[in-house]
Amino acid sequence: MQVAKRRGLTPSERAELWRQWREGQSLSDIGRALGKAPASVFGYLAARGGIAPTARKRRPDALTAAEREEISRGLCAGHTLRAIAKSLGKAPSTLTREVARNGGRERYRAAHAEGRAWQKARRPKRCKLALHQRLRSTVTQKLQLDWSPEQIAGWLRREYPKDSAMHVSHETLYKSLFIQARGVLKRELLRHLRSRRPMRRARASTTAGQRRGQIIGAVSIRERPAEAEDRALPGHWEGDLLSGASNSHIATLVERHSRFTMLVKVGGKDAESVTSGLSRQVQTLPTALRRTLTWDRGMEMAQHRRFSVETNVQVYFCDPQSPWQRGTNENTNRLLRQYFPDGTDLSAYSQAQLNAIAARLNRRPRKTLDFLSPAEKLESVLL
Repeated sequence: MQVAKRRGLTPSERAELWRQWREGQSLSDIGRALGKAPASVFGYLAARGGIAPTARKRRPDALTAAEREEISRGLCAGHTLRAIAKSLGKAPSTLTREVARNGGRERYRAAHAEGRAWQKARRPKRCKLALHQRLRSTVTQKLQLDWSPEQIAGWLRREYPKDSAMHVSHETLYKSLFIQARGVLKRELLRHLRSRRPMRRARASTTAGQRRGQIIGAVSIRERPAEAEDRALPGHWEGDLLSGASNSHIATLVERHSRFTMLVKVGGKDAESVTSGLSRQVQTLPTALRRTLTWDRGMEMAQHRRFSVETNVQVYFCDPQSPWQRGTNENTNRLLRQYFPDGTDLSAYSQAQLNAIAARLNRRPRKTLDFLSPAEKLESVLL
């Protein structure tokens, strides 16, 4: 059976991808706009380390596609090159060379000449680090000392004020680290950067104007009922996303009274995917187990009102940067790393497989439950 070839991105789609990335959009948001999986978007970005390629430009004096069309029409009409050059405001010698290198008067075609010129213009330009071995060696030494690219660039200007060959911008250093096709600085040096990110977010990236971190209508955890706080009754849950390789995620739900865990397959980290997955799973629970859900301030729960309408579960949000307020969930996520080590592609798991892993965890005895399992604890309160 012939496998259908995956469609790549068109030039306009690639431009849109980089535009949204520069604006600080998430991989899930970009993927949804382009009709691509977040993992595919990650692949496009990671290939260039998150640094957008420089837009190609023509020289001001270069022939344009329209001018090549005029040359082709003039030749077909039998006009001389001098006459065509005069009508275009170009030197006759320019047109003589253009026609000669593209098949002569009889075989000249504008589209072929344009494509050939554009292809030949793609001459790789060696970066400064590739041209100056002393500069490259000094930069490597400083990176190995855990200096940041900005610190290195500033130190070089101060240490060698009159030697321009030893000056380099920190953005050039980032490009040499993140775009491995340059082959100048070894990828192992990335581990010396403080962020240790696999991709670069340029300084121009901004989330200004985006409602990131601002959950509309969020109800504080401080308003959560006392029965949820003291674990007196079942049905109060804590939730979070567990992250894996290639921007993959699963949602984790832990019931506070029994420590019973549910794993939910989600299509991405965006609010639509997370809300749909959680709502679908929570609606399988008995009404008695649907009381509250406590989540952090991540925008994946921006559609919490819709979730509450569909499930009759009130959502409460932790204070910013306070993961300890969802301590049960945090602890459970650590236990889940036994089944999903760092670097695991979580998108490969089906909901049935996630249910099987959750069942194994729920059958394990827990010290905090006097060595009952979460499944046994929950069953005892439902009888």
